[in-house]
Amino acid sequence: MATLHVLLACILALLVCSAAAAAESYSNKVPAVFVFGDSLVDTGNNNYVATIAKGNFLPYGRDFPGGKATGRFSNAKGVADYIAEVFGVKQLLPPYLDPSLDLPELLTGVCFASAGSGYDPRTPQKMNAIPMTTQLNMFKEYIKKINASVGPDRTQEIISQSAYVIFMGSNDLTNTYPTVDYRYTEESYTDLMITLALDFHKKLYEVGARRIGLLELPPTGCAPAIRSSQGGLRRECSESLNRRIRLFNSKLSLMVDQMNQELPGTKAVKFEFYDRVVSLADNPAPYGIEEVTRGCCGTGNIETGVLCVLPGTCAVADKYLFFDSFHPTQVAARILTKQALSPSYLSKLF
Repeated sequence: MATLHVLLACILALLVCSAAAAAESYSNKVPAVFVFGDSLVDTGNNNYVATIAKGNFLPYGRDFPGGKATGRFSNAKGVADYIAEVFGVKQLLPPYLDPSLDLPELLTGVCFASAGSGYDPRTPQKMNAIPMTTQLNMFKEYIKKINASVGPDRTQEIISQSAYVIFMGSNDLTNTYPTVDYRYTEESYTDLMITLALDFHKKLYEVGARRIGLLELPPTGCAPAIRSSQGGLRRECSESLNRRIRLFNSKLSLMVDQMNQELPGTKAVKFEFYDRVVSLADNPAPYGIEEVTRGCCGTGNIETGVLCVLPGTCAVADKYLFFDSFHPTQVAARILTKQALSPSYLSKLF
C-alpha cells in the first residue's frame, strides 16, 4: 500500500510539473497584453471618470500591498492582472488612464476596461462608464503615444504580436436587457450584442490586433446580489439570467469561428469561464473556499461599490468566492483565470 501511495505521488508530481512546463512554454511569447471590458477586469480606469462605479476605497484593495484601494473591485488583484501574469508579461496590469504611467509600463500593456460598460451603447450610459467605442479610441491614442516614443517598426511589432483579451457583456444582460425586453426577445438581444461585439473586434483588427481572446460570461445569475434580489427566500440562482448568458456564450463561439474565417491572420479564441465558475462554486473545498453564495464585504447579500463601506466585512477573503456581491476575490480570480487561460487554450493564439 505504501508503494502504491509513493507511485501515485510521483505520478501527481509529474503531472503538475508537466502542466507547469506547458504553461511556461506559452508565457513570455507576447510583448504586451491589452484588456477591454467592464468591472470584472477594470484595474482602475473609473478612478478617473465621473461615475459612482468605483472601487478606489476600502475595503476594496484591503489585501493589496500596503492595503491600497486601487480601483479594482477585489480585495487585491483581479482577473486582468492574472491575464497579464499568465502571459508572462507582468504581475499587475495598470489602467490606461493612470497619468503616472511611464514608458516601460505602457510598452508591456495596459487595461482599457471600465466598470459599468457593455457592448450595448445604452449600458455605459447608466453609470457614465467608458463605452467600448471610447475604449477603442483610447487604444488608438495609446498607439500614437508609443509610436512617438519607440518609432513605427517597434510599434507595429508590439501591436501585431501582443495579446488582446475582452471580457464584456454581463452588464448588458443583467442591467440593460430587463429595461428593453419589451422591444427584444432574448434571441434578438443577444444577436444585437454579437453584432456589436463583432463590429468592435473587426475595428480592433483594423488597427493591428491579431491575437484576440474572448472570455465567456460567468453565471451572473448566481452572484450574491442576484440571489438576494431575485432568488426568493432560498436565495437561489436566477435561471432566466443564466439562460441569457449561456445563449450569448454559445453565440460567442460562433462569432470566434467567423472571425478566424473572415479576418486573415487572426488567432481568435474563446476562453471557457461559465462552467469553471459553476465547478468552483459546486466544489470549493479543495481551494480553501468556504462561502460561495455571499460576498465578503458587508452582509455579503447586496453590497457592491459604495455599499461595500458598510460594516461587517469578513476576516479572511480567501475563504470567499465573491468579495462584493458581484465580483470575485483575489483567490477566486486567480483560480478561474488560470483555469480558463490554460495551456491548451493559449496554444490556439500562436
